Amino acid sequence: MHIHDNLIGSLPEQSIPGLTVQSDVIKRVTIFELVGVSLFNDLSWEVHVNTICMKVASLLYYLKQLRHAGLSWDDLSYSYLTVIRPVLEYGCTASHHDLTVAQSPKLESLQKRALRIIHYIAFGMPYDSPCAYTG
Repeated sequence: MHIHDNLIGSLPEQSIPGLTVQSDVIKRVTIFELVGVSLFNDLSWEVHVNTICMKVASLLYYLKQLRHAGLSWDDLSYSYLTVIRPVLEYGCTASHHDLTVAQSPKLESLQKRALRIIHYIAFGMPYDSPCAYTG
């Protein structure tokens, strides 16, 4: 059985001796991804949030194409809830309490964009109205 041979950390390589497990040297990395959650060497969520933002931005294009194809609000909401929202919420139980002031609005703006695509009349509506409708 081969386990990931990476160690997260920003210490200079000379400051600590190399770590060896069963004659395999574990190298130090700055970014590590495990089960779709990206960790940076300072344990910030910046890499993970940026990865999620890129994935969701491409999925929003897909949602917009579905709207142009004539899908109903219910179908668009279903697509959002089953395809896009799980990507937005992946790893949120681990990362949500550690998000910075800049990272939270980044994710929130993607949710607002999705709601504007689904409810194209929602530009003047309060944010809570489409949220309550979509779930």
